[in-house]
Amino acid sequence: MSTLIRVGVIGAAGKMGSSVVEAVEADAHCELVAAIDLGDSLEELTRNRCEVVVDFTNPDVVMENLAFCIKYGIDTVVGTSGFTAERVETLNLWASQRPNSRVLIAPNFSMGAVLMIAFAGIAAPYFESVEIVESHHPEKFDAPSGTARFTAEKISRNRLKGSQAPDATASSDMESRGILVDGIPIHSVRLRGLVAHQEVIFGAVGETLTIRHDSLSRDSFMQGVLIAIKEISHIEGVVVGLENVLPIGNS
Repeated sequence: MSTLIRVGVIGAAGKMGSSVVEAVEADAHCELVAAIDLGDSLEELTRNRCEVVVDFTNPDVVMENLAFCIKYGIDTVVGTSGFTAERVETLNLWASQRPNSRVLIAPNFSMGAVLMIAFAGIAAPYFESVEIVESHHPEKFDAPSGTARFTAEKISRNRLKGSQAPDATASSDMESRGILVDGIPIHSVRLRGLVAHQEVIFGAVGETLTIRHDSLSRDSFMQGVLIAIKEISHIEGVVVGLENVLPIGNS
C-alpha cells in the first residue's frame, strides 16, 4: 500500500480553498493534515509534517507563505493570482538557496484552460491579429487575470517575428482597447454570476478563429490541483504552468 501524500491547504476557508480541502479529503492518495486560513500560524504546516502545501490566498500574503514553505522544504502548489516576472525571479532566488525547493505556480488548474492556452500557442504563428477577452466574478483580485496574461505571453513567444498586424486605431482614450500584455490587448469583464471564462480571438485575411473556455463551477479546477499535488515531486525549482506536469509539456 502506497504512502499517502501529506497535504496542507492555506486559504482553506475561501471559496477555492474549501473546494481544495474537499477534493484532498476525497482523494485516495492524499491525506489532509493541515487546513489553515489567513491569520493562522504557518507553524501548523511543519507541526503536521506537510509534504505538499496548496496556496489559495491573495497576492498580499502569498509571498510570505512561499518564503515559509521554501525555508522548511515544503513543496508548494500555488493557485493565487498576482505573479509578476519580478515575483517569479524572487522565488527563483529563494529556491536557489534551498536546493530541494519545489514551487509550481498554475495560472489555471482547469484541463480545458490549459488546453486552450496550448491551442492558442499552436495558432499564434498563423494569424496576424489576436485579442483576449477574459470574464470573471467580481470578487477576483486582479485584472487582467493571470490566465489571460499567461496566454498572451505564450502567444507572443510563439508568434513569427514581424507577424503582428498593423493597428490604425487612434483615439484620445486608448483604454477602450484593453491593456497590452506583450503587445496583445486583453479585455477584462467582472460580472456577478460568472466563474471563469476566456476567449482568444485570432484574425487573418478572410477568417477568424475563436478559442473559448468556460469554467462553470470551481469543481473544474480540482482535477488539476490533485495532479499538481501528486506530480510536483517531478519538477525542480520554480515553474509556472500546470502543463509542466502534464503530457502536453511546454508545447
